[in-house]
Amino acid sequence: MSIDYTLDIRGESCPYPVVYTLETLKGMKQGQLLQVIVDCPSAFRNVPEEVLKHGYTMAQEPEKNGRDMIFYITA
Repeated sequence: MSIDYTLDIRGESCPYPVVYTLETLKGMKQGQLLQVIVDCPSAFRNVPEEVLKHGYTMAQEPEKNGRDMIFYITA
């Protein structure tokens, strides 16, 4: 799996992880892969819900790494 962009938004509280993720995805080409790293507990649920609602896909199951959650999203 080749990651095209990484968005590290640890330390940001909601709704910013969702907002930054969607803004980044809008600027990407179809098929590119975005890695998003968050540590906001509500983002663990909100980010996947919103990206799916906006027509993007989760490339794989999220990874948990200590307090961080890592998402892989296909534009």
